Parts: sequence; C-alpha cells; structure tokens
Amino acid sequence: MYAVIESGGRQYRVEKGSVIEVDRLEAKEGEKVSLRPVMLRDKDVVVDPAALSKAKVEAKVTGHLRGEKIRVFKYKAKKGYSRRAGHRAELTRLEVVSVGATGGGAAASKPAAAKKPAAAKKPAAKKTTAAAKKPAAKKSTTSAKKPAAKKPAAKKTTAAAKKPAAKKPAAKKSTTAAKSKPSTTKKEQ
Repeated sequence: MYAVIESGGRQYRVEKGSVIEVDRLEAKEGEKVSLRPVMLRDKDVVVDPAALSKAKVEAKVTGHLRGEKIRVFKYKAKKGYSRRAGHRAELTRLEVVSVGATGGGAAASKPAAAKKPAAAKKPAAKKTTAAAKKPAAKKSTTSAKKPAAKKPAAKKTTAAAKKPAAKKPAAKKSTTAAKSKPSTTKKEQ
C-alpha cells in the first residue's frame, strides 16, 4: 500500500516506514503530523475526494535541517553585469508512521463504481424505446443525409465563382509637389 501526499505544493510517493524531506513545517521534533493524501493505492487506486477525506497518512517529525546550498550566478557578456547569490532551503525530515484508509477508503470507491453501471442501464433502456419508433428514426436519417449532400455542392460552386480581385494601379505622385520642393545638393550649397 502506498499513497501520494501533498506538502508545500509538491507531491511525494510514500509508504509506511519511508523517510522524506519536505519544506519546513511548524511542528516540533517528535510530533505526529497528518498529511493530505492526493491518491491512495491498496488493491484499487482511490482518487475520489470523498473517499480520500477518510484516508489517513501520519508521519513523525524526526528533525529540522537545511538543504544543500544552491549557488545562483547571473552574468551578461560585455556589459559588466554579474550577480552572485546563494540559497539554502529550510526542510523538515518526516518518517511515515501509517498509511491507510480509515472507514474503508478503497471499499468506499467500490459502491460508487457500482452506482455508475446502474445509472448507465437506465439511459440505455430509454434509447431502446426511442429506437422502437421507426418513423422518428427514418426522419433523422433522411434529414442527416440532405444537409451533408448540399454542403459539398455549395462549396464547389462558391470556389468556382470566386476569382482573384483585380489589382488597382498605384496612384502616381503629382509633379507639382515635386517641383515645389527645391532639391539641395552639395554642389549648390
């Protein structure tokens, strides 16, 4: 049996007896902490929120520590820009004491699965009664064929009717505007 728990925005796969390091928790050494399961696997996979609310994952805080130092260096070539920084994460080491479904978490998912086929049978019975009405079925098939036949024909006629638009000649600049502006060259100055 294992569970996937969420702590500090990250998810971890845990089993009974496993040791994990998570972001710092507000708990003293030796205290028991309850973790929020996202998924539980025993014989069946349980992801139903109602069943997971009954599931329980407990861990014991074995210590607080700091993670490995991460060095950050920013650099831009030929600009004289460089920055150096470091970071050490505050962590809590947890030992998983128990992973389980209190109140039958895996068993709670089975009745929900049993309800779904029963619900699926009722709409199937309605469909059989609708299929028994033959005139209604014929109308739906004929109406489905006619629009399908018209659409391709309409596309072909519109494609043949379209022709590329004729390009208009570019407007010529008036010669009076060119004459009114005197041009200056190096020789004239």
